Amino acid sequence: MRPGVLTVGAVRAAALLLGLAALGATLRDGLDQPGNALAFGALVALGELARRGAAPGEREPAPLAAAGALAYALLGESAGSPTSHGVLQTVAVVTAAGLAGSVPRLARGRGPGPDHLARRVLTVGFAALCFQPLHTSGAVARHLGEGPPYALFLGLLLVLTALCDAVLAALLLRARTGFPYGSLLRDELRALLGIGSAVCATGAVMALGVAAAGLWALPVLAVPLLLTQVSYRRYEAVRTVNRQTIASLARATEVAGCTPPGHAHRVAALSAAVGRELGLSGAELTVLEHAALMHDIGQLSLVDPVEGGATALLPAEEQRRIALLGGEVVRRTGVPPAVAVIVERQADPYREQPLPARIVRTVNAYDDLTGVAADAGRGTGVGGGPGAALDALERLRLGTARDHHPDVVEGLARVLARGGAAGMTPVLPG
Repeated sequence: MRPGVLTVGAVRAAALLLGLAALGATLRDGLDQPGNALAFGALVALGELARRGAAPGEREPAPLAAAGALAYALLGESAGSPTSHGVLQTVAVVTAAGLAGSVPRLARGRGPGPDHLARRVLTVGFAALCFQPLHTSGAVARHLGEGPPYALFLGLLLVLTALCDAVLAALLLRARTGFPYGSLLRDELRALLGIGSAVCATGAVMALGVAAAGLWALPVLAVPLLLTQVSYRRYEAVRTVNRQTIASLARATEVAGCTPPGHAHRVAALSAAVGRELGLSGAELTVLEHAALMHDIGQLSLVDPVEGGATALLPAEEQRRIALLGGEVVRRTGVPPAVAVIVERQADPYREQPLPARIVRTVNAYDDLTGVAADAGRGTGVGGGPGAALDALERLRLGTARDHHPDVVEGLARVLARGGAAGMTPVLPG
């Protein structure tokens, strides 16, 4: 059994055991302060219902549910009266409410994945374990009181909980994709500066608001996060349209007959996977993906199209000329200048190239070589399949003196050994 499968299984098993233990203990002992449990459970369920329309790859598709769960885990008082629900009831309420709020989407086959549910259970359990025993024993009240130190303490616990969730998310992605853990963790930590920080801040404010004003504070404090969620979705929609525009421009070479169908999208997907393998993340991956989509657009400026669109087989001077023409076209489309730079420099000797340009050049050459082999073998029973991939990789390794960086070629080989770009998490545009 692969280590990745064991990792995913271990995380899910830990969440399942914690959830079952919490539900069993709560059913046995009954709900402590059921009004609080019902109010926060309803908030978590509402947050799960509001996840409708989440974008693919969105890191926190249910921010209201996450904020409500964290607030319940860190709730020490309600309208001035101490709470005593403890760790297991916190986990039980959040688990039951999350499942209840997911029922409509589960019925349509579009509910939250097991990994998301496992992370929610484990991170809420972590937050409650850090806070509830200290609150119940009176240590928080004795040492911190109810002033700014108490608020800072809640903020610190939320930061630790967010880090715990980022570590778990990166661990699960690493197990599923095999990409370097460091770049995956950096992506998760960067996400904390966006919707993650809003979730943590709202969770802390909810806990403090309910402690001072009671449960009436919950609907008031939930509205800003709902508005933030709506604004974030609109922003993501604009970024998606931007990516679709770039993808449409990339298809122009296929429509004009300059490149084979699907070539630009194959190069973009595989380049993003290789970039992730070599440690790129966040905006770097987005720029790489956009450049890979548009890497052949310079062929639209040629009088005589390249046969089969295989620019990797052309002389170096001709490759360089087409790359410069492509960079000029890209600059006129309004995409970030960094994309045009990569398109322009994809034909340079690799010692003079930035890493994204090295990746685009090597992946483009690989797709050209395997495409030529497939065309040559069509009708003869040879040329395509694994043999063509191995032959292409061997030719790329022979070109590591000038054309292809050895690290990029080996990174491509590792990605192909894992199944290519099939396991690649979608790169959000922007």
